[in-house]
Amino acid sequence: MEDYDYNLPGHLIAKHPARQRDASRLMVLDRAGRSITHSSFSRLEEYLRPGDCLVLNNTRVFPARVKARKATGGAVEFLLLHFPVMQTEGRARATALSRSSKPLRSGQKVSCRGILDISILDILPENHVEIELAFQGDLKTALSLCGETPLPPYIKRDEVPSDMEDYQTVYAKETGSVAAPTAGLHFTQGQLERIEDMGVVMAWITLHVGYGTFAPVRTPDIREHKIHAEWVKIPQDTIDKMAAAKKNGGRIVAVGTTSVRALEASSSCDGTPRAFEGLCDLYIVPGYEFKVVDAMITNFHLPRSSLLILVSAFADRLEVLRAYGEAIKAGYRFYSYGDAMFIV
Repeated sequence: MEDYDYNLPGHLIAKHPARQRDASRLMVLDRAGRSITHSSFSRLEEYLRPGDCLVLNNTRVFPARVKARKATGGAVEFLLLHFPVMQTEGRARATALSRSSKPLRSGQKVSCRGILDISILDILPENHVEIELAFQGDLKTALSLCGETPLPPYIKRDEVPSDMEDYQTVYAKETGSVAAPTAGLHFTQGQLERIEDMGVVMAWITLHVGYGTFAPVRTPDIREHKIHAEWVKIPQDTIDKMAAAKKNGGRIVAVGTTSVRALEASSSCDGTPRAFEGLCDLYIVPGYEFKVVDAMITNFHLPRSSLLILVSAFADRLEVLRAYGEAIKAGYRFYSYGDAMFIV
């Protein structure tokens, strides 16, 4: 694990997004030439080619952080670990992380602004709880009024109103994530239109990012780490677009590690990706043979994280750490609201 560590000065952790999405910096890492180019995300089109297939994750972050009050007036906070899909007559169940001044107990009830009541069904280890949410009307609406943006734990500040859209890709559609697929935060609608106009094919997958994306790898041997399963959907239309691009000599360019994992998980032993819907727990470590993805757009990831390990598997650990070192010297912004890297 120590081979995937690096020192990052605290001031390089981006706490706010760039004023304009595509104004973020872009480092282009060429695996074949072992070269590094410094650019801007607004110039991404210069590194794409007509005939490429750009695969993006259209998941949407929901207001998963909910602050409530006990009957005694005491504060309690929940972080929903998934969007409750099964709903009946204004009620839904979910697993959540909880934080309270005094321990919660089974059967306890708390309320949030009068439109959302939460009952504690079961107390689980490590501050996890099973809860039932009782709401009026639509759950998405109730959470939008009661919930807050689940900013990553390393962004140590309170939420501001703009976060709910800033921490969302412009193409976010399918509600279900507690963390954004951050490589996609840099795109503007205008840039996506320009990319499509130049002959790059757009294709979509959905992977609902879980809180486990922030979990550090704690095992000395990285192969012993277990990652959390996340729900993914890859439609047949995306498979067809990728196949056509490959046939015509184009590259499969995955936007974000979520897209990389989803696409690689969809491939069979013979390397052929197939339409898929279900849970994905593919853990990619160096030595993994990539079967689908040719190039990757990603952000700069935390040390000792499964995301950094995945990128190292794609581009060589020493090259990635060398690139990270250059990024630190050049003052790049790191993590979710930070700058981007294009690995070709």
